[in-house]
Order: sequence, then structure tokens, then C-alpha cells
Amino acid sequence: MTNKNNRIGQYVKSAIVGGEAYNAYVPANLPPDPPLDMEVLYPLLDQASTALGRLDGMSMVLPDAALFLYMYVRKEAVLSSQIEGTQSSLSDLLLFETDEAPGVPMGDVTEVSCYVAAMDYGLERLKELPLSLRLLREIHTKLMNNARGGHKMPGEFRSSQNWIGGSRPGKALFVPPPPERLMETLGAFEKFLHDDKVKLPALIKAALAHVQFETIHPFLDGNGRLGRLLITFILCIEGVLKEPLLYLSLYLKTNRQAYYDHLQSVRTTGDWESWITFFLTGVIEVANQATETARAILALFNQDRTKIASSKKSTKTVLAIHAYLQRHPVANTTRIKEACKVSLPTILRGLATLEALGIVREATGKGRHKIFVYQAYLDILNQGTEPFAR
Repeated sequence: MTNKNNRIGQYVKSAIVGGEAYNAYVPANLPPDPPLDMEVLYPLLDQASTALGRLDGMSMVLPDAALFLYMYVRKEAVLSSQIEGTQSSLSDLLLFETDEAPGVPMGDVTEVSCYVAAMDYGLERLKELPLSLRLLREIHTKLMNNARGGHKMPGEFRSSQNWIGGSRPGKALFVPPPPERLMETLGAFEKFLHDDKVKLPALIKAALAHVQFETIHPFLDGNGRLGRLLITFILCIEGVLKEPLLYLSLYLKTNRQAYYDHLQSVRTTGDWESWITFFLTGVIEVANQATETARAILALFNQDRTKIASSKKSTKTVLAIHAYLQRHPVANTTRIKEACKVSLPTILRGLATLEALGIVREATGKGRHKIFVYQAYLDILNQGTEPFAR
């Protein structure tokens, strides 16, 4: 049995806050010492790599990979934000992006929208910058660019103590490194990300980096969301994925308590192998789900195109509206008219055709300012995105 004590960080007695001293946790540097027991991990690692390969292959056969990615990124944004407590659904986000009022507080949806912006920004910047502390700060600025996050030092590492659970550090479930040790732990973290001497498979590296980032908790807010983005960024940089199609938030949302338990277990016992087993199981599950989702969407689009073509009402406009709704499954008539560049009466006739074919439905019941929904497409994407019951 490997002695994992060296992998456990140290508790440091920290300055008194409100008359109370507390212990903060400073993690041991990565990679784990003693090294990971790869014999235990290889079988799952092989399965995870195969599942990722299949998913990456789907991006090659999709007629428009960018379209799938566009919607999938939004689904991830909703799920990742739900873990942090927002009540926004995918439909709410799409209504917000169509300039329509969502059915939940605006703050929730703005937060999700910022997650999309942060992800897009990060993926673009990674084409010219390495994954670094500088880039993480830039991405954090985008993530927190909303009313809730504006006062939480966007883009700046914290200069005060934060904690998880409880009303104060002395009663918290977990207290990350104190501010005076923060840059030391972040420097070691950045070194690990770039250390060519560390020969670890990309999936293992992503699993290690995620937990270390969550343990350091370098920002006042947004650490969970940024830590989940980090997984996707690492897999893209390392060339495991050509397109950023893997997101673990649905798995982590479904297994939330086990996820938190594993994070804490790494800190208290040094048992990285159990966390990585949980992580790789999630990669397999989520990659397989994403592959099935891509196939289901592909089949739906083909089936609906055939339905349109075999109807007596197949026109250039009807096909153009259908193509637009593939990218924007919740849309108002103004947006559709602008995109298709035809008159409003022509658009309304085309939408009536799609409604008669059972492809779209009108969601408002109003005479004016109608909103149309590509329901079957939204249903596929919506799986797993129901907000938590409060």
C-alpha cells in the first residue's frame, strides 16, 4: 500500500479574523508524490480516450460542427451555472439572447451569458497565449462581467481570505490558502501546467489541475465555473479534442455530493486515484452522451428536411427558416426576417408551413411579437438542464 502522506498539504494557522484564529489549507504541489498508481487507472483511461475519440470523430461528420458547438456551449453554461445556484434554463438563455424576457431573474441569465462569453474568449486567446495565470485572470474578467460579479474583483486574485461553507473561516467546511501564500501556490500550479518533464496523459493532467485549482480557490467568486472551463481548455491545448465538445457539468451536477466528497478526500487523504477514477467515469459517460446527442440532432434535422421537401410547401424561404432555427431554436419573427432577408408576410407564411408540419410551435399565443420554438431540437438539448429544486 503506497503511503500517500506526502500528497497531503499542510494546515497553516492564520491571522485572527473577528477575534478567531483559523486553519487554512495549503496544498502539496503537483504532480502527486508518490506518483499515481497508473495500473489502476489505465483500463478506465483507455475507455475514456476511446469515448473522446468517438466524440471528436462526430465533429468531423456533422454538416455544421460550429452549429452543434454553438448550442452545446450554451447547454454547458446553463449546467455549470446551475451548480453554483442559478435557476436559469437553456430556454431562458436563448430568450435572453433573442432580446426577450426570460422566465427567471435577469441576474441569473446574465451570469450564464457571461459564462458563454468567457468560454469563447478563452478558446480564442489560447490560439495565441499559453494557458497561464495571466490568461486565467483575463477569462475571469469576462466571467464576472455582470451585476453580481462586478464587485468581486473581476480578473484579480484575491487579497483576502475566502472559505467554503459556514458563516466564517473558523466554522467553514474548507478554507483555501491564506492570501500571503496564494501566489506561491499559484506559481507552482502554473509551473505544473507547463512542465514538459511531467509525462502524464492529458485527461489525467486535466483531472489533477481541476482539483488543484478548486483547492487554491484564487478568486473571490467564480472559481467553480472557471475550474470546470479549465478541464476543456487543457483537453483542447493537449490536442485530445479538436473542438471543445466535452463538458463535465452535467455529470458533476448529477453526482454533486460525490464530487464534493472527492475534492475533500484528495485534500485530507491524498487519494488522487479515487478522484481520477470518478473523473474518468464522468468523461466516458459525458462523451457517450454528447455523441448520442449529436447523432440525435443530425437525425432530427435530416428527418425534418425530408418532411419539408416532401410537402407541397417546400420553398427557399421555408428551408432558410429551418436552417436559421437550427442555430437559434427560440426566435422571434423580427430576427428570422432579418436573417432570411425577406418580407414579414413571407416569413409568417413560411413559419405557418413549419407549424403545420409539426416542426415549430408558436410559444406566446399573441397576435403580435410572436416567438417560435423548434421544440424537438430544444427537447434533445434540454436533457439534464432542469434547474435544481429549491
